[in-house]
Amino acid sequence: MGTKASEKGHLPNRLGIKGWVWGGNYTLERYLYTLHRLTGLSLLLYVTLHLAMNGFRLGGVESWEDLMSVFGMSGFKVGEYLVAAAFIFHALNGGRLMLQHLGYTLGKPKPPVYPYVDSMRRRRPIVWVMLASIMALAIYVLVAFVT
Repeated sequence: MGTKASEKGHLPNRLGIKGWVWGGNYTLERYLYTLHRLTGLSLLLYVTLHLAMNGFRLGGVESWEDLMSVFGMSGFKVGEYLVAAAFIFHALNGGRLMLQHLGYTLGKPKPPVYPYVDSMRRRRPIVWVMLASIMALAIYVLVAFVT
């Protein structure tokens, strides 16, 4: 006889694929952390492919020039921009996470008086500054890629 999932102490996953994307009542910081992980994995993939493509130099000048002519197509320019934007986000968000984990952005303790202000909301201004910096740098890089 099987037992129901609720009898085991947990509920069944009824969200399916929607549950992978929808975070429920997550805060902005949780989404930024998830995006930080995704950009980290994508940058790792890029570095691996970059090293593999540099191996074509061992095949001689002709194989290298053939490969570079493929990468010179306009579709790869979009990919280069996405890698640059992922690097900008990953670097700035990583710096913010380091400052948070080291406790530099916590500020002074507040007395527990209603309305309560938790430490995440006190750190929220640094998130907005970081996002504005990311947008400014991403626009700068986009302009540099276009010209």
